[in-house]
Amino acid sequence: MIDNATPIETLFERAKDYSKSTIELFKLNAIDKSADVVSSLLARLAVIMTVVLSVVIINIGISIWVGKLLGEVFYGFLIIGGFYAFIALLLHIFRHQWIKHPISNSIVKKMMKEKMP
Repeated sequence: MIDNATPIETLFERAKDYSKSTIELFKLNAIDKSADVVSSLLARLAVIMTVVLSVVIINIGISIWVGKLLGEVFYGFLIIGGFYAFIALLLHIFRHQWIKHPISNSIVKKMMKEKMP
């Protein structure tokens, strides 16, 4: 069999195959990075939800205990509620420094992490 393709046709065919392979590799890398970020965030979310549920139950117990010490149960809930209002104010004031920047940096690090061959 004789190959009748000219060198230019062969070059164009190889360039076409290379560009298809490069695009496919880019898609697969994007999918890998996205899956890594999403799975990491979901794992952290599961841990955070468990901690939040535990903290809520513990705070109900502390509120009842403080209320009994003060003579009325609702006093304990008011004190614990005031404490969390103060924490919420601090989080609002420092939200960029304590929350936004660390989360953004974590996502960027995950996206920029190179896979070992």
